[in-house]
Amino acid sequence: MSTVYFVPARVRRWDYSASLAAGLERLIEKLDFSQAIGKDEVVAVKTHFGSHGAHRIVRPVFLRKIVEGVKAVGGKPFVCDTVRINGWDYLEVANQNGINPQSVGCPVILADGLFGFDSIEVKAGPVLGSVRVATAIHDAPAMIVVSHCKGHIESGYGGAIKNLAMGGVAGRDRGGDWRQARGHLHAAAGESSVIRDPELCTLCLQCLHVCPTEAIFEDDTGLRVDDEKCWRCGRCERVCPEGAIKLQKRGQNEFQMALAEGAQAVLSTFQPGKVLFFNFVLEVQPECDCMPGADTPVVQDQGILASRDIVAIEQAALDLINNALPLPGSLAEERGVKAGQRVLAAALGVDGQLHIDAAARIGLGSREYELVEL
Repeated sequence: MSTVYFVPARVRRWDYSASLAAGLERLIEKLDFSQAIGKDEVVAVKTHFGSHGAHRIVRPVFLRKIVEGVKAVGGKPFVCDTVRINGWDYLEVANQNGINPQSVGCPVILADGLFGFDSIEVKAGPVLGSVRVATAIHDAPAMIVVSHCKGHIESGYGGAIKNLAMGGVAGRDRGGDWRQARGHLHAAAGESSVIRDPELCTLCLQCLHVCPTEAIFEDDTGLRVDDEKCWRCGRCERVCPEGAIKLQKRGQNEFQMALAEGAQAVLSTFQPGKVLFFNFVLEVQPECDCMPGADTPVVQDQGILASRDIVAIEQAALDLINNALPLPGSLAEERGVKAGQRVLAAALGVDGQLHIDAAARIGLGSREYELVEL
């Protein structure tokens, strides 16, 4: 049974020591960074920078606490993500969301380079075969994975496993082929790009604007899809108000297994004990932070978790969400989710438990945990 440390979001005394920021300091002290980080070792602090319109990321004040914890034991931290939109634009998104060297106290970089090409091929499991791990993450001696826990259109839940599986790999390979990089994971769920019904399409163009690869375009015949550019990410299907777009999918198990294999591939580039995990179960919106908007949270803020076991911390985070009351005015209420139901699975129709189970099966950690509240 693995240990997961927890500080709740409720502040019951008007004193800094009772704040969530102080609680994070206690989590950092409890994990003892010195066991994972050697003097002068470069440390990747992997997080998500958000998106144009999506602001419910891990706040810079918390990232700075973790950075200061790394420095306190002699490490040399950098905060990173990988290219999603064009790299220059993504760094500007990070800056707009408050993540920059001045706010977090260390360099802020794209681990796969400004153009998303910098990566090293790493062997993965039978679903993926291999993935291209971002070079700066691959080469770092130690890593701290800082994840915002929320929903996701394909995985049902996005936490540390998805943060590594999709965010620890490069945006594309040197030739620009998504099939060898992040799109490789999406393709595990989708056999082909979108199937569009012209009779239902109203040309609202929401699909065109939400596409991260500009695979959807308009010409004299209407909307078309460039199959070579399409990542199979499903965003177009998610935003279409008329149901005119459908992604031809394989079974959910392939994608969920691909997430576990992707996370395993990234973690395989580190020596045992060199990776630590923080899960922020705050502002649990139903969408990924890469979407161009942030919906209202489906449950109330729960708190922050810390562990050395990626499976245990993921199970603890999902348990906190599933055991919480669905919030009024949220997608959970709109979808009729009731108290006692598993909130994200019921609201999204996709069960994130599947990739946590898959990660446990391939030996990434234990689903059994002891929750220790600090």
